[in-house]
Amino acid sequence: MRASITDVAGRAGVSTATVSRALRGLPHVSEATRERVLRAAEELSYSVSPHAAGLASGRTGTVGVVLPFVNRWFYGQVLAGIDAVLRAHDLDLLLHNLGDARVHRRFFTRMPLRRRVDGLIVLNLPLSAPETEALASMGVPVTVLGSRIPGFGGVCIDNRAGAATAVRHLINLGHRRIGMITGAPDDPRGFATPIARREAYRATLTEAGIVPDSELEARGHAGIEEGAAAMARLLSLPDPPTAVFAESDQMAFGALRTLRRMGLRAPADVSVIGFDDHETSELLDLTTIGQPVARQGELLARQIIGALAGRGEEPGHTVVPTRLVIRGTTGPVRTARPSSRRPPEALTPP
Repeated sequence: MRASITDVAGRAGVSTATVSRALRGLPHVSEATRERVLRAAEELSYSVSPHAAGLASGRTGTVGVVLPFVNRWFYGQVLAGIDAVLRAHDLDLLLHNLGDARVHRRFFTRMPLRRRVDGLIVLNLPLSAPETEALASMGVPVTVLGSRIPGFGGVCIDNRAGAATAVRHLINLGHRRIGMITGAPDDPRGFATPIARREAYRATLTEAGIVPDSELEARGHAGIEEGAAAMARLLSLPDPPTAVFAESDQMAFGALRTLRRMGLRAPADVSVIGFDDHETSELLDLTTIGQPVARQGELLARQIIGALAGRGEEPGHTVVPTRLVIRGTTGPVRTARPSSRRPPEALTPP
């Protein structure tokens, strides 16, 4: 039978509260008492508890992950990478989904993960200065995805470079009328990714001597349905685009569905390029900007592991490269435009 904390307290001649404080390395326990408790715990093999290895340092054996959306493919892949590394080091993952601006504010007001985690991983959350200070005040290693924050570790891709590569690919194919299906630029939290990719889209057009046209920017947020609706809006323009850059592959999937339902094809009628290299992208022959999503999660977790191991290194920041993956949905611009399309209203979901 495994010894209990009561057994340790009896052997050491102290209260269970004192045993708890001594094993967790908390103050107000004399060194002589702490040594007596540790000796009693060792004699009783109390250290076989799965959490005992962290008790002396007060650790919880848990790493927190805070993210804005729990139901999106990208975050699921990042979490898979994080979880694989944490499990290999016998650490648990505690997930906190902020969901919307209201939950975001409540999280930073209450700081529910304080004293519940040994480290914290923050995924693509825009952080104000007070919010950054609140995270730092937790006294645990923090690493962030998608941002550079002094004092925190971090992992990111170069969103501007990736988006510029996508648009430049379309320009090199002869396209001049290039649309974009963008993310959530109007979210009150001010997510950096859609802003960076949209700015790169405009800047790359300008560098090529193409005047950006706001009519060619359609909001698709992050899903297939939204991407489909955004593509329908672009194709309903009097002068629709010959090519479209979708800010995520899932939005590009929706765009391709709209083309198919209108009797059009990519790239014969409209070229389409996405961003992510989702596992379905190869199946749909989608040209895209690839990024190693799960790998970013692994790197984040390894940064936390290194900090918890006490290696004494300054928090680092890793930039993960993206790459252009050319498949079958992009091609040279056509000189003749399609003569007929199904009316956009026919694409409205039931």
